[in-house]
Amino acid sequence: MTSTLRYQEPEPSMSLLMNVRFKAVMTAALLAVAASAHAELNVDITGVGASQFPIATAPFRDEASSPQQVSEIVKEDLARSGRFTNIAAGGTPVSETDSVDLGSWKVKGAEAFVGGSVTRLPNGDYDVRFRLYDTVKQQSLGGLSLVSPASGLRMSAHKISDYIYQKLLGIRGVFATRLSYVIRTGGRYQLQISDSDGKDARVALSSPEPIISPAWSPDGTKVAYVSFEKQKPIVYIHDLPTGNRVVISNFKGSNSAPSWSPDGRHVAVSLSLTGNTQVYEVNADGSGLRRLSNGSGIDTEPQFSADGQSIYFTSDRGGQPQIYKMSAQGEATGGPAQRVTFHGSYNTSPRVSPDGKMLAYISRIGGAFKLYVQDLSTGDATGLTDTTRDESPSFAANGQYILYATYVGGRGVLAAVSVDGTSRQVLSVSGGNVSQPSWGPFMQ
Repeated sequence: MTSTLRYQEPEPSMSLLMNVRFKAVMTAALLAVAASAHAELNVDITGVGASQFPIATAPFRDEASSPQQVSEIVKEDLARSGRFTNIAAGGTPVSETDSVDLGSWKVKGAEAFVGGSVTRLPNGDYDVRFRLYDTVKQQSLGGLSLVSPASGLRMSAHKISDYIYQKLLGIRGVFATRLSYVIRTGGRYQLQISDSDGKDARVALSSPEPIISPAWSPDGTKVAYVSFEKQKPIVYIHDLPTGNRVVISNFKGSNSAPSWSPDGRHVAVSLSLTGNTQVYEVNADGSGLRRLSNGSGIDTEPQFSADGQSIYFTSDRGGQPQIYKMSAQGEATGGPAQRVTFHGSYNTSPRVSPDGKMLAYISRIGGAFKLYVQDLSTGDATGLTDTTRDESPSFAANGQYILYATYVGGRGVLAAVSVDGTSRQVLSVSGGNVSQPSWGPFMQ
């Protein structure tokens, strides 16, 4: 992904989060951006995978009369992943029950074929069915029947894409997951939730003050974030289905950088309760505050490991910001934190992959801030972007992609890159900017 993030002077109300040693990083992290209140993210594929699977998806029977063209959404999903090449399938609908000449599709270059149907039921819902074929082995790879209201047709299409991705690549797809991000309209900030392709965006919260650092709960029903609506940074947990919010961290000074434990019972936060910012843990209902880090400088940006046994965080205890790892029990109980990053002199914003094998972070190289990924078993680090102002990395639930904020063509955008750096896409809002991304978990 090649993009960047616009740097600007922080809002006056954000000063509580700043410290001179982290000013460059925090200025980027606190940037909110302008966009239309109902804008959807536009996707521009800027790079494709090193190897792509050729697949043909025919128009689904009767989808022309439905509110969504399901087969088109599936093709867009597959192309966006960077792992598939869409072979032209013509305009003739093919249902899941039709007889398919798989040999002819193989000759056309397609190693897989998809056909399906969209049927409106008497109660107004839609039954979407499809079947996936392997043209090389000349066999069916199964299919699904997905019933939903008209508003759920896009999600049904994403679930079909997930099925195809897993069957053909052996890895669970993330098309049916969701994104959260912050946009700004004039003097108002909005926390928006969208599908993984940036479509079907909904406003979860609108405020005249900044909203930063959204973080998804493990079950995908809640988002923790920092809001300045009370003229100071306070951490909230927002229940998305109901809209209810709970304050979990409103202590003296700055409350920032929430991160969920894998079991959803606890949230790690950064607090300046005793002066220098340190890492704390609080129960998801706001009770049980306890300090975890014991640095002499700034300890911030905590992130739980995949197994919940450790916490990665940014600290300047060695002079310059680097990423450290400590026991989830805290330094007082589990022993001193150990430094993790050694490539480069300035590394921040740790994010651990869902399988616990990789660490994404932002590294300052010269005067540029770039997205890096590190193999935690070997320590090898690889830069994934050629832009200069990357921030806020977030792994997809399958660990195959990293979402982040950056700056392209004079405006803030979101970008996603595969962990091998070959597949890239940019998600932007026409005429505006977007930042603070977080990629949601698999939905049950």
